[in-house]
Amino acid sequence: MQLSKRFVFVLSLTLLSCANLYATQDQETPYEPHVGQAGKDVVWVPTPQVLVDQMLDLAQVIKQDYVIDLGSGDGRTVITAAKRGARAHGIEYEPEMVKLATQNALDAGVEDKATFEQADLFKKDLSQADVITMFLLPSINMRLRPQLLDLRPGTRIVSNTFTMEDWGADETVTVTENCTSWCTALLWLVPAKVEGAWETSEEPLTLTQEFQIVSGKLGDIAISEGRLRGDRISFKVGNVNYSGLVNGDAMKGTVDTTPPSTWNAMRK
Repeated sequence: MQLSKRFVFVLSLTLLSCANLYATQDQETPYEPHVGQAGKDVVWVPTPQVLVDQMLDLAQVIKQDYVIDLGSGDGRTVITAAKRGARAHGIEYEPEMVKLATQNALDAGVEDKATFEQADLFKKDLSQADVITMFLLPSINMRLRPQLLDLRPGTRIVSNTFTMEDWGADETVTVTENCTSWCTALLWLVPAKVEGAWETSEEPLTLTQEFQIVSGKLGDIAISEGRLRGDRISFKVGNVNYSGLVNGDAMKGTVDTTPPSTWNAMRK
């Protein structure tokens, strides 16, 4: 049976239109990640938005801050920080998630402050961050810990739920409303490095440090309640309170006496 040229022409147009329709539909189908999908080091589980807000509150994020989110997923933490006026950057290994997060930032109107890159978080320089946020596994936290402890004193690190073992958090907050899972935020302030021998104008100061906890002696007198919050140090000698600021190999501050006095120390 012979087909007319007109019929063949119409059939060809119909098939071509269908092919174009299917191609267009395929191109327009948005990428939708699913909870639990595998990634390089962790599976994807989004942080509840209420906890994202709490994490940024706990870190006291302001518009002058530079926030880096490790394992940024769909971009919600970066975008929320950008909405607060901060510059924020997400590091994510999965290319499709990076594309999704970039589009989400564009849709939210914060593409000028919220950026993303496809990269291995273990190979990135984090030294410029004021705040680091993360929702990773405990084992990943521990792999990152040495690098985090070398960051600038006072850098704020916030984790969803998971700890860094014996480096105890400085603050912990659990959200109890509108959150059913993954509802705890933990904050660390990177402590200055103060362990060792110091010279003061009076007695030698010897300090031992375990993360943010400090012990030691001023002369022959043991210090107590020693603690670091970033680059700020405080301790007691007897019943006298000392507080001060650590600046590399120098410390200076005030002594809670009547009238108040000052103290300073240089690393030997």
